[in-house]
Amino acid sequence: MRVPLSRVAHARSGDKGDGSNVGLIADTPEIFELLRAQVTAERVKEHFREVCRGAVERYEVPNLGALNFILHDSLGGGGTESLKTDAQGKTHGQGLLTLEIEVPAELLAEDR
Repeated sequence: MRVPLSRVAHARSGDKGDGSNVGLIADTPEIFELLRAQVTAERVKEHFREVCRGAVERYEVPNLGALNFILHDSLGGGGTESLKTDAQGKTHGQGLLTLEIEVPAELLAEDR
């Protein structure tokens, strides 16, 4: 099934200067493996094409079942310089959760 990441993961985001830092945390180890395979830096870059002008880097944090993305040049100069509404990238985590991935139906929790 094709589902938004919000069905299978949580996110947290903030700023690193002019870059947004987005953590994506899988609900289960099985979901983490799907995230590793499907949520690439390239897909995240395309997903944020309207706001991210620089490169996207992905770091794996397997002991937490998480991926961390740095979206370079995405905050218009950062919190103290930008005129953007979200100059600290706080909404980028929620934005990432709208990205859709393929998930086998048996891995979807009934209570989500």
